[in-house]
Amino acid sequence: MNAYSTGWLKRGFPWVYPAEVVRGRVEIGSTVRLRGEGGADLGVGIGDSGWISVRRFRRDDGPIDEAWLGSRVAAAHRRRAAIEPDTTAYRLVNAENDELPGVRVDIWGRHAVITTDSPSLTGLVPGLVRGVASAVGELDSVWLAERRDPRDVARAAAPVRCLSGGAEDVVVTEAGLRYVVRPSLGKDAGLFTDMASNRAWLARHWRGARVLNLFAHTGAFSVSARANGAEEVVSVDLSEGYLTRARRNFEINGLEPGELLAEDAFKVLDRFRRQGRIFDRVVVDPPGFSHSEAGAWQGEKEWPRLAAACLRVIAPGGWLVAASNLGSQSPKAFGGALQEGAERAGRELRLIHEGTPGADHPAALHFPESRYLKFWVMEAN
Repeated sequence: MNAYSTGWLKRGFPWVYPAEVVRGRVEIGSTVRLRGEGGADLGVGIGDSGWISVRRFRRDDGPIDEAWLGSRVAAAHRRRAAIEPDTTAYRLVNAENDELPGVRVDIWGRHAVITTDSPSLTGLVPGLVRGVASAVGELDSVWLAERRDPRDVARAAAPVRCLSGGAEDVVVTEAGLRYVVRPSLGKDAGLFTDMASNRAWLARHWRGARVLNLFAHTGAFSVSARANGAEEVVSVDLSEGYLTRARRNFEINGLEPGELLAEDAFKVLDRFRRQGRIFDRVVVDPPGFSHSEAGAWQGEKEWPRLAAACLRVIAPGGWLVAASNLGSQSPKAFGGALQEGAERAGRELRLIHEGTPGADHPAALHFPESRYLKFWVMEAN
């Protein structure tokens, strides 16, 4: 590796880029021993042929074998010891942040979905399967989501296949509330567990509130709001399919769903503004990228317009709850976009809470790329 890569690897960074390889050959899926400038031993990784040349798994010269993979999964499982028994949906392995770069494992009750970010990692799967079963106990099904293009981690859902067992809909719990998920859909199983800690925080602040949940997906924020005493809940999503799943989540919790609107968020906001409808909490968690008949959605560009439209239906002293999962959007850029929206709407925003993913989504400080989520609760005046 060149001097630049050597410095980063010594600090713990787990990737080597093609331009940083000074000498040696890297083959996809092969075990690669890393040497830094001056011959320093920098550990062992797995070669790739994409925008990442090598993912480093070990800082020593040991093998990346089944025993070692099992030890990493077991360590990740111990990090999740704080997860309450009334939560059965969580991320067991969070890739680089759990010393298993390019590998994620999501647990849905007695079902597991293993996601790999590149075909170069396929050889690890048998060891990972056994490591997961050893850590969490017997599983009813195991699924594998394999990304074909490692450059497209943020956007595309990986194809999913069943490795053992089988299941369609599975009921899991989060903070005692029940949700229906479908492991066979991989990334789109039906519940974003990186928002669990933020739903838990908001649970203390729903009572008596009029809540508007935009880009509601399968309604997790809406279910939490209704279960924790919200006076009114309106859920909006362009997808009828997602709202059908949201209705089912309300039903299995014995809750009235309120309004479920399969419409464009901007059209709903404009109609509510004209009708004079006002809300105390507006939750906005849009996708980073999406395509529909209404056209392409690019979250980074849309935030000023979206924030302004939301602020026109928020009561004085009410909250705008805004989330962005775009790693390419810095907190500074996110704040700038929200401020621009506030200026357009003639409102002021004050940040009163900044959330993060929970303990099941740890973020290693030597890997800043993992800190993608912005979850801001702002008072609107």
